Parts: sequence; C-alpha cells; structure tokens
Amino acid sequence: MSEQIKHECGIALLRLLKPLEFYASKYGTGFYGLNKMHLMMQKQHNRGQDGAGIANIKLDIEPGVKYISRYRSGSSTPIVDTFKYVYAPFQDLEKTRPDLLRDAGWLKKNMDFTGELFLGHLRYGTFGGHSVENLHPVLRENNWITRNLVLAGNFNMTNVDELFDKLVELGQFPVQTSDTITILEKIGHFLDEENEALYQKFKNLGLSKKEISEKIATELNILNILVNSAKSWDGGYAIAGMMGHGDAFVMRDPSGIRPAFYYADDEIAVAASERPVLQTTFNIKASDVKELQPGHVLIIKKSGKIEEVPFDEPRERKACSFERIYFSRGTDQDIYKERKLLGKFLAPAVLQAINYDINNTVFSYIPNTAAVAFKGLIEEVNVFCNQIKSDRIVELGVNVTPEKLSEILAFSPRVEDIAVKDVKLRTFISKDSGRNDLVGHVYDITYGVIKEGVDNLVVIDDSIVRGTTLRQSIIRILDRLGPKKIIIASSAPQIRYPDCYGIDMAKIADFVAFKAAIELLKETGQDSVINEVYKKSKAQVDLPKEEVINYVKDIFRPFSPQQISSKIAEIVTPPGINAKVEVIYQTIEDLHTALPNHTGDWYFTGNYPTPGGNKVVNRAFINYVEKRDTRAY
Repeated sequence: MSEQIKHECGIALLRLLKPLEFYASKYGTGFYGLNKMHLMMQKQHNRGQDGAGIANIKLDIEPGVKYISRYRSGSSTPIVDTFKYVYAPFQDLEKTRPDLLRDAGWLKKNMDFTGELFLGHLRYGTFGGHSVENLHPVLRENNWITRNLVLAGNFNMTNVDELFDKLVELGQFPVQTSDTITILEKIGHFLDEENEALYQKFKNLGLSKKEISEKIATELNILNILVNSAKSWDGGYAIAGMMGHGDAFVMRDPSGIRPAFYYADDEIAVAASERPVLQTTFNIKASDVKELQPGHVLIIKKSGKIEEVPFDEPRERKACSFERIYFSRGTDQDIYKERKLLGKFLAPAVLQAINYDINNTVFSYIPNTAAVAFKGLIEEVNVFCNQIKSDRIVELGVNVTPEKLSEILAFSPRVEDIAVKDVKLRTFISKDSGRNDLVGHVYDITYGVIKEGVDNLVVIDDSIVRGTTLRQSIIRILDRLGPKKIIIASSAPQIRYPDCYGIDMAKIADFVAFKAAIELLKETGQDSVINEVYKKSKAQVDLPKEEVINYVKDIFRPFSPQQISSKIAEIVTPPGINAKVEVIYQTIEDLHTALPNHTGDWYFTGNYPTPGGNKVVNRAFINYVEKRDTRAY
C-alpha cells in the first residue's frame, strides 16, 4: 500500500508445559521461553510499531515472591527497547555470576521474566494515545492470585458506550471508556464472580481458606467467565489473557474477523496472530498449526490441559480480506498463492487498458508489499504472450527461420524497477508550498527505461485508500519518465466504507472512492441523494444497533465501478501531468474467488459482519455532512 495506514495488532502467547529445568537441559539455555517470545514478536513487527509489551507469570511460586512481570514501551523502536530492558539484568548477572544463567530454579525465584507463561503484544494505535497506559498487556491486579488478570488483544469494539453502560449497571465505577479497559473490566467482573462462587462452595464444604485458594486455582471455569463476558460484544477481536495462578486463553470473535493461530505439543502451547510466525519460531510445518475457529476459545489450564471450545454461536465467517491483501506477511503459503491470484485477475483489464500493446508497455509495482500480486499479473501476461507466440509460430509453417523464431520468442512483458522507496524522508513542515516537493522525492525513479511519448507504464499497488500519495507524489514522479499512459492497478477493490474492527480507516471523507461518488452525484444533478442519505442516517441515531441499516450504500448505487474508477483517475491526477492516467481496481467477484475463505469485505461493499458496523458507517456519513473531522467510533 503506497499510502501507509495503521492497522491491526499482534499477539503472542507461550506456555511452557514442562519444568524449566527441562528446557535448560535440552536447549542449553535458561531463557528458552523468553528467547522464543522475542522471536515471535520480532516476526510480527509488521503488525505494530507504535508500541510493544510483554508479561510473564511464574507458576507455583511461594507467597512473598513477585510472580507477575510486565514491561511496555512506546518508543520509536518498541520491540528493541522492550527486550533491552528485559535482558539487561541478565547481562549484568553474566558479568558477576554467569553460572546462574543456566540455573532455571534460581532464575525463576530471583529474576523477572523467568516464569512459564508469557504474553506479548505489538500495537498499531488506531485510536487513543501512544503513552504507556495505552499499551498492552494490561493488568488487573488483586491480592488473590486467581483474580489477577493480564490481557492483550488485536481488537476494536463498535459499541464501547453500550459496554461502558453495562459495567455501570454491574455496579462498577470505570474511570476510562476505551474498549481495552472496558473489556478488561468486563472479564475481570466475571472472574471475580467465578472466584466468589467457588469460594462459597468450598467454604460450605468446610475447607480452610488456604485450601479454598488451591481448589479455586484448579476448578476456575474459564469458559464460563468468557461466555458471560462476551455476550454483548460487537466487534472484531483476537484476545489473549492470563490469570495469576497460571490459566491462559485465546479467544476469537464469532465472525472470525481477526486472525489467530496456535500449536501445541508435549513441551509448549503457543498462539500468535499469524501462522508463519509459529512455523519459523518453532520450526514446524504449516499443517501442524491450527487456526482458532470463530467463536471459539483456546483454554490452557495451569495443569497443562489444552482444549478449543466454543464460547459463542459462530456467525457467518467474515475473516478480514485486508489481512490477506496487505497486512499479514506474504510468507504464509496460502496468502502467497492468494496474492498471486489477485494479480492474475487484474491481467484482462490491464491488457485492455494498454490495448494489448505488450511491446510498448513497461510493468512495475509500488510498494514492495505488492511484489507477490505483481508476480501473478506478470505470469498471466506471459500466458497471453505465449499464446501469441504459439499462434505466430504456427502461422510461419515451413517458412520458419532462426531469425524469425528468435524475434517471436523475444515477445514478452518488459518488467522494470521503476520507483524504489528511498530512506524515510520526513518533513516537519505540515503546511508549506515546498512540502509536496519533499514528499515527492521519497521515491527514487529509474530513468532511461521508458520510451518517452511511446510507452505505457503499468504500476500495481496493493490498494488505493485516500489517493493522496498518488496525487502528491507517485503520479508526478512516474510522469517524469515521459510515458504515454500511466495505469495504476489496485489488487484490492475500491475502499468505500470505514472500518471499525481495527484498521485505521474511520473517516469516510478521506476515501478517494467516496469523493469520486460525491463528485459524480453533483455532476449528474443527483445532489439530493446526499441529503436523503443524511436524513435517513440521522433518523437512526437513537435506534438499537441491531435495527440500523447502512443507507450510505445509496451514495454509490447510481454508478458503476468503472465510472467511479474513471473519476478517481481524475482526482489523483495532479495539474501539469502529460500522461493519460487510468486507474483499475480489483472486482469484488474476483476478490472472493481469490480469497474464498476470507469474505470479510465490508470496506468494499458496506456489508458489515456485525450490527455495530452499520451504526458506525452512518455516523461517519453524518460527520461528513456536518463537517465534523472526528472518528465515527
């Protein structure tokens, strides 16, 4: 995606199932768990660069010994800073008592982050500040070990106000309204209730308070806690948690919007946001990794018992397609194939746009994350070229000569590196006539590969969200090469509606597709549609989210995708450009063909998987009409 948007988050959970001495003996280090967490978080750095954090719990520790460790960093290099802090005491110990570094028992008793249960988090802040208080893992402390709760997640709830009110109804007095704190307190409330119910049960059986604490730790019903907690949640989420005594869980929303994967054997139980992370960190096959099913929770009991069970009725699966198009790493075997298909499906429209003139067309891509889709496009263009070559050879018949054959075989797409992103160029001037010039030099361009005034230039991108980067820099720098025509091909469809499940696309007025539709309405004398949608949206403001309809679809209804794409091409073309600019988008139909198991497409179609989505999109439109530069959730 040539224009960066913030998105998602990454989670990593690790439970060591054997005594710590086992890992020190087998792997030669007392830091097996910590090292694996470091690697898992590093391999997910694409999922969050606004902050990082790690928490650790020691099992069966004596009273009076600190058993929960946590550190979070919101620096510009949060993963580096987090583990620099965590490892620093061990580096000091190495100077004085290096022999203790392999004494797992001593480390557990005397040093932080040496327990059996780890939880890590990487954050992209789509909402809220970047202070340490906004970073995960978050902690709910209590003197009762089974009431301590550590939480981290990749989630966004659409109904935070409703959830806040329910906490108040439960008798709580929350001091924050963020969905993170709301979820923490909701789970914490039912954790307290479960503790209290078990306490009364065992008290009536005549057990001592010490015995009761031990029994609660054994019989705490994690599933019951989460079933009650999640009843009114509306959003996309993958949430991981740990209780102070050692139980742990990972839960995924009923629509499967946010991803979660796990693996377990007799040594470890581990979960993460992406499958390749587990494959690389633990040297396992893709078939060994399981996907946590929608509406299910992975429960890891302190005893080591592991089970995946439903906590809510699974709904129609709407796994986020943006995960596959852009956010997740393309090293996943399925994502790699899917991205190639997305590029392949663009080939017919691209060939038509260049009038099948392969000889006078250069193919390239921006940015690097579009490379896999680009491979798929070029492979399909080569199929077209091979058919042409085959037909020409047949036409030659007995008149074939080495020279003619060489000429025919040379017919293939011209692939070049056109724009290469240079070191990050930052300008501290937000409103200045020279700012766009600075922004326009973020990319280095390759001169001399375009025949000026003759060649077409095809550039594939992951997606086009706001169009500002295209207009302010990319189109300008591509035009410097002198192409006759510039074709920007997006492997994603037109982004028309805001996301409310964890991607930083909350303001509908920012989307170039929305701007194009509004301009078309005005140009065609259909301005009244804007006011009608506004009235219908306002009329639903106080309705329960389950009754709200997405009327913003009416803004796009009068026009074909091709009409909107043509208007987008006009919008992203800055003044003074010599080349003709055309924009091509992926179709919804081809998106679903390429990603059959990830049909979450609400940002393209407006078909939100939860009722809260309709409420958010209407609020976003109201904000646009009322000129409120604020988020819709």
